Amino acid sequence: MLLTPDFFQQDVLEIAPDLPGKLLMRKDSGGEQKAYRITEVEAYRGEEDLACHASKGKTPRTSVMYEPGGVWYVYLIYGMHWMLNVVTAEKNNPQAVLIRGVEAWNGPGKLTKALEITKAFNGRPLAKATGLWIASDNQSPDKNTVLQAPRIGIDYAGNYWKNKPWRYYLSV
Repeated sequence: MLLTPDFFQQDVLEIAPDLPGKLLMRKDSGGEQKAYRITEVEAYRGEEDLACHASKGKTPRTSVMYEPGGVWYVYLIYGMHWMLNVVTAEKNNPQAVLIRGVEAWNGPGKLTKALEITKAFNGRPLAKATGLWIASDNQSPDKNTVLQAPRIGIDYAGNYWKNKPWRYYLSV
């Protein structure tokens, strides 16, 4: 079942723990539709979160984060890896969930490369028509199998923000 934009128009801390176990759906360039179970995500929560791109305010790069939840935020890091995020919350409340891993690939750069995800998805809705969406099935994990830990690679944000347990992952 396709998760609708309404699902994503909630606070990131409500959505992020629910995404591990959901399906990242991809219709590839050949028209083949594949499903990948999400195994790891991280939450980024607005301008006050110093690890969030929106902590510097609205810029051309982050403007998509200020849209209503249910669109993709895709950006390049280190000049070579695309990062896939889903925007959450209501308009002008910049929050997003980074998809860090799926069952076939651990690491956000590996999964975007394997699934041919580029900046072309930035700002586009999570929908079958765009070829990239998130769905739910009846195999979602028990809440006890979704663990929390601090986010990864954000030392620049300071101890308070880097130690927030806003990374959620499956314990399998």
